[in-house]
Amino acid sequence: MNRRYRGPKHPMLEKLIEYGLVLIGSAIIAIGFNVFLLPNRIASGGVSGISTITDALMHWEPAFVQWAFNIPLFIAGLIFLGMHFGAKSLVGTLFLPFIVFLTKDWEPWTEDALLGAICGGIMVGLGLGIVFRGKASTGGTDLAAQIIHKYTHFSLGTCVAMIDGLIVLWAAIVFDIEQGLYALIGLYVTSKTIDLIQVGIHRSKTVMIITNNEVEVRDAIINEINRGVTRLTGMGGYTDDARPLLMCVVDQSEFTKLKQLIKTVDPKAFVVVMDASEVLGEGFKPA
Repeated sequence: MNRRYRGPKHPMLEKLIEYGLVLIGSAIIAIGFNVFLLPNRIASGGVSGISTITDALMHWEPAFVQWAFNIPLFIAGLIFLGMHFGAKSLVGTLFLPFIVFLTKDWEPWTEDALLGAICGGIMVGLGLGIVFRGKASTGGTDLAAQIIHKYTHFSLGTCVAMIDGLIVLWAAIVFDIEQGLYALIGLYVTSKTIDLIQVGIHRSKTVMIITNNEVEVRDAIINEINRGVTRLTGMGGYTDDARPLLMCVVDQSEFTKLKQLIKTVDPKAFVVVMDASEVLGEGFKPA
């Protein structure tokens, strides 16, 4: 039985939860930076990567460098983009370097650069994913990318990749090629961890079924697996004949049972299976 929707949370409580997520996420990023990335000279993009390089070259305090970049970029975002980033993003912009400063004397958790890149990437991705869940950001080079995107023909993803790529290239020049490669690993792990936090571990399968036994397959899915089925109308590309197309979304744990069920009802059915990274609605997560 599906849970009944109980309406939105109390607005004040929801706001407090969002601010809490921003603070927790920012703290995780800052700690990951100080115990994994900075001591191993992993400059995996962003303002934190810049502060890692300036710390090595000029021994500037990373927290101060991050403030020096984040605050002007936040103001520039308000001026050039006309966005109301909101107080939560400003909190993240200010709080993250503050925690970096508070934890600057913490001992490194590893002196292995590869472990530092992987674990640091995980912690930064985890923190960013939590901040995004709080409907905010930590500012930084993402704002610069949005400004470039607005005034050029480049896509936002390209702008982000260009800025982070330049920072990684700078790290490879300042340190060495190997450190640049570790930075790329950290950047990749961060992006994958963000996806994991945003979408979740839970995966589903979208199954498209072309069968001559439409009614039997549909009834079997509804009665045996207790999942809904959507009937679409397709047309054969070679014969131009109209054909029923059944679409069903199931949990990954139910997929094997569904596959066996289809094989039993119609061994000649044509089945296409696709990953569904997130499913919202009845029987799954609430929309």
